[in-house]
Amino acid sequence: MSTQRRLARRLTQLYVGLVLYGASSALLVRSGLGLEPWNVLHQGLAERTGLSIGVVLTIVGAAVLLAWIPLRQRPGLGTISNVLVIGMAMDATLALVPDAHGWALRVSLLVAGIVLNGAATGLYIAARFGPGPRDGLMTGLHQLTGVSIRLVRTGIEFTVVATGFALGGTVGIGTLLYAVAIGPLAQLFLRVFAVPVASGGSAVVATGQPRGAILRP
Repeated sequence: MSTQRRLARRLTQLYVGLVLYGASSALLVRSGLGLEPWNVLHQGLAERTGLSIGVVLTIVGAAVLLAWIPLRQRPGLGTISNVLVIGMAMDATLALVPDAHGWALRVSLLVAGIVLNGAATGLYIAARFGPGPRDGLMTGLHQLTGVSIRLVRTGIEFTVVATGFALGGTVGIGTLLYAVAIGPLAQLFLRVFAVPVASGGSAVVATGQPRGAILRP
């Protein structure tokens, strides 16, 4: 694959992945059965501020990105695009998809949202344009404190879920199912969407991005 074709594929994967991530998160909202951890916080803040959840997601993403400065993390194109694209895609999907009524439809939206989120994660990370702002926060805190990635991530996600729930965000079976399923799904789709590299290195994980990192909106 030529350099130009490889770059075109990577850019396509980046932006398709970001749009699908926003769309998948919207499906989880419409299911009403529980959101992924950060969106519990975003929804709670949206309930309290009157802003759309997509706008809140963008504002929080920008705030988290500012926290990279003292943590000495370096954003990439994917990092900036993450902040700008996912919230817009989420709000656009919410405008098109109504609330679900009936368990069959709600469960269908939940399952579709989780699987689509896994595919979006694979597309985005395999494009190798840098981690999302929340992943950079995780790796920065790991480097600053020496605490393991797993513990830092667990602590961050417990904090955002608890805070979001207290503010009115939706926690449910979908939150638990997402936590269990997203790792294996992301790993599967990382292999599916891996972009060949011109010379040595991984085609899956961006330079400086930990193996355990998963895209966070």
